[in-house]
Amino acid sequence: MDSVIGERDYRLICALVGEHSRIHLGPQKREFVASRVRKRLRALGLSDIKAYGKLLRSPGASEEIPHLVNVISTNVTHFFREMKHFQFLKDVIVSKWLQEADTGPTPSFRIWSAASATGEEPYSLAILLSEALRDRPGSWQVEASDISTHALAAATRGIYERQHLKLVSPEWLGRYFQQGTGEWTGHYRIKDSLRPHVRFHHVNLFQPGYPFPPGFHAIFCRNVMIYFDRPTQEELLQRLSRNLLPGGFLVVGHAESLATIPHSLENFRPSIARKPL
Repeated sequence: MDSVIGERDYRLICALVGEHSRIHLGPQKREFVASRVRKRLRALGLSDIKAYGKLLRSPGASEEIPHLVNVISTNVTHFFREMKHFQFLKDVIVSKWLQEADTGPTPSFRIWSAASATGEEPYSLAILLSEALRDRPGSWQVEASDISTHALAAATRGIYERQHLKLVSPEWLGRYFQQGTGEWTGHYRIKDSLRPHVRFHHVNLFQPGYPFPPGFHAIFCRNVMIYFDRPTQEELLQRLSRNLLPGGFLVVGHAESLATIPHSLENFRPSIARKPL
């Protein structure tokens, strides 16, 4: 199988991915794209990327484009990745909400996992909230979204290999996961008790509207902006800000910086910003 990408085909793939997902693929991403596109070559029985480029230029390209976006956008992750963010959620964001809830009526706690991939992040959020708000079981909800239909299908199944659960304590593993047996040995399934608290949606972050109302206490949008150019990053921050409640928090990846991007949020600490009250 020849997986070398010619300049013409690489520009076509970059253009299509950019048009349908706003992901910016510069010249340094050529090897990354080649490795991801190999999956489609195998699935389609194509011998090389030149043949794949021909398919993308054909009248039937519209059926292939969602698969292309899926393989480019899907990322490997694990439960409680970048643990400091989850600690911040518990110690600062949820603690603040509890103080407000103890002094009067307050909206249910809502959090959005805006790039949920295969579900590890939103289920991690749900586990943490279930623990922190055990005395208020009906008071919280996680909305989860991703552009990849393939990733969302895996997230909805909620079945994970043990290696993805290395940061989950034995206590939580028993409380929130069903251990597989037989052919499923080494796999763990999210228990039904947690599932109603996590709703999955197919969302392009730049689509006209979202399938849920605004008004989030926190939005996790981690390791997403690194795929966009500066104008797109600015637009995304505006969109996310509009969906936060006043005083709500935006959490991005540790490798991402908000300091150099114009936005209306307050830089609270590295990788975390807050919407002004």
